[in-house]
Amino acid sequence: MSKQFESNSMKLEIWSDVMCPFCYIGKRRLEEALAIFANAEDIQVSWKSFQLDQTLKTDTSISVQQSLSNSKGWNLAYAHQVTEQVTAMAAQAGLQFDFEKAVVANSFNAHRLIQLAKQHGLDTAAEEALFAAYFTLGQNVDATATLIEIGSQIGLDTDAVANMLNTDALSDSVHADIYEAEQLQIKGVPFFVLNEKYAISGAQPAEVFLQALNTAYQELGQEQATSPAADGAVCDTDGNCN
Repeated sequence: MSKQFESNSMKLEIWSDVMCPFCYIGKRRLEEALAIFANAEDIQVSWKSFQLDQTLKTDTSISVQQSLSNSKGWNLAYAHQVTEQVTAMAAQAGLQFDFEKAVVANSFNAHRLIQLAKQHGLDTAAEEALFAAYFTLGQNVDATATLIEIGSQIGLDTDAVANMLNTDALSDSVHADIYEAEQLQIKGVPFFVLNEKYAISGAQPAEVFLQALNTAYQELGQEQATSPAADGAVCDTDGNCN
């Protein structure tokens, strides 16, 4: 979906975290809408960094369910129930989640990879690969080797990825996106903004995305008040996903 911005294109900015299940589901539902949107070629997508938990420690020794239990005070059985429900929801969107293999990992370095990919018009490819790595393949998205491999898979130079990861390069870009989200009072993700006017919060049904795309495209270039955000399945910074 990503390509260079043009003056006559419609901007679609998406705040997302690669560890947010509804961000992956929302991506699929957006793609479903774009597949039938008549002017999809004019949509210029830009992925924005957002961390649900900036303090999360990468820990390969515990399960996602145990991490949820520890952070939210849930019993382990309930944590498994929640991930099973999310897995079923993902399946309806054509996604295969495997929380039994998922690795608890801080997403900051993954976001730096996305920022690097964005410089080459590959941020959508990076998002897709990182979502799959975390939710389906059980890969550690904080591991340098994993991120270099993903970078190579989507067409980035491996040396450039390695050099970035070995420094603090693009950390400021990640922080800038997070700060922008704070200024916009974005409390949860996924969060979609069309033409800096129309906001959609959560993994909405495809028809909601399609309606917003049509409305925003018809009013492209016109001064309009921001529409109220539609609320759907979303993860917030308190670690709640609903």
